[in-house]
Amino acid sequence: MSKPKNHVANTISITQLLRKFPDDEACIKWLEKIRWDGVPTCNKCGETKRVSSPKSKPNTYWCGKCRKHFTVTTGTILHATKTPLQNWMIAIYSLMTARKGVSALQLSKELGVQYRTAWHMLHRIREACDSGELKLFDVVELDESYIGGKESNKHADKKLNAGRGTVGKVPVIGAKQRSGAVIAKPVQNADGKTATEFAMDSVEEGSTIYTDESRIYSRLPFEHDSVNHSHKEWVRGNVHTNSIESFWALFKRSLHGTWHHVSPKHLHRYANEATMRLNIGNCDIDTIDRMIALVGQIGGRRVPYEDLTK
Repeated sequence: MSKPKNHVANTISITQLLRKFPDDEACIKWLEKIRWDGVPTCNKCGETKRVSSPKSKPNTYWCGKCRKHFTVTTGTILHATKTPLQNWMIAIYSLMTARKGVSALQLSKELGVQYRTAWHMLHRIREACDSGELKLFDVVELDESYIGGKESNKHADKKLNAGRGTVGKVPVIGAKQRSGAVIAKPVQNADGKTATEFAMDSVEEGSTIYTDESRIYSRLPFEHDSVNHSHKEWVRGNVHTNSIESFWALFKRSLHGTWHHVSPKHLHRYANEATMRLNIGNCDIDTIDRMIALVGQIGGRRVPYEDLTK
């Protein structure tokens, strides 16, 4: 997806999007091209040769190895969807291009569907935004933030009454590569063990990590330096955490300004969305390429409505 230097992204309007995806047939052909490179591939076993297309079932294929029917949406976030695929293209486009995301209420109005339908669609798309095995390298900033409502704003029977600050909030640990990608994961506890495990999972060996003075980063198995925010030290030479803190600011603007209320149960999906939008939202990446990047990750991610509401 790399572009020539000084490349100006080719953005598309919603009108152009609708012309590109006028109906389900156009959406299916595009998905087949992106996911299969035009060669029907069984989602279960990966078979491409012993595959046929029954005339009685358009856009449906038969795997001679598994002896099962499949389509380009089988086993993906679009599995068994009754929502027109054009609506899915609009939802993906909206999620990838809106700087602070899109709410289920807003999407339901734009698509003319029920709120629960839009809510389910967005969570399925967010599931596909997972950073997976992405690893950061070179100079990486690490920091934690706490997500959740203020205790003072909660109803009396919901208050935890156990102190101040981070009480009742979910810790999220994030890593930002300088001028590069970002990863953010909600965790049970923001402690040294968790921070170390997160760093080892998210950062390439040999990288340099910069943090604030928090003790949870004191034993990171990396070259490590820190700034002391409690002493009003924000930058010391090349050492700072400004990049990851900028991500937290944007993430929280989305939380408070777009999504409003986020359940801890689903927080990881909202983090997925925010990080992917930033990672593939650079000004040199075409709009359609952003959509392609997301569609490339929709396989193997079925998200039934019942699983979201348990």
